[in-house]
Amino acid sequence: MEPCLRPRQPYQEQCMGTWGTGPFDSDLAADFVDELERLTHQQVIEVLERTFQRVTDSGERIDSGDGAGAVAAGALVASSLPDSPIVTDPDDSPSQPLPELPASLRASARLALDRVLQDGPDMAIGWVDSADAEQWRQEVRQILRALETPNDH
Repeated sequence: MEPCLRPRQPYQEQCMGTWGTGPFDSDLAADFVDELERLTHQQVIEVLERTFQRVTDSGERIDSGDGAGAVAAGALVASSLPDSPIVTDPDDSPSQPLPELPASLRASARLALDRVLQDGPDMAIGWVDSADAEQWRQEVRQILRALETPNDH
């Protein structure tokens, strides 16, 4: 996977890149995690809630920044669960541990990630290789499975 290397004119926004299929493998996801760095524990919880809400409340299409943020936020929530198979690289996570998260965030994350997957082609449109798009979907499904509660089976 190639990072975004298109030439940029002085009047253009900075090129946004994607370097992998993981939940933190894009500039948009990295920006989301960076945003959490400066926040109190309560503010982190509020940002996570708003991130999921923006996706579930979105109209026909999900903004790519909102979608990338929801996937990254979902991975953070999933990684905070006991015995979770989702493990985040310290370089991808906020430098401080997440606060204790309310149980409602788990359900909100699942709704948002379901919506991201439903948006299908629009969320995966940036992939040059369809195998990369499918790998990205698999990553999101793995996060969704980690967010399931025992009653979901």
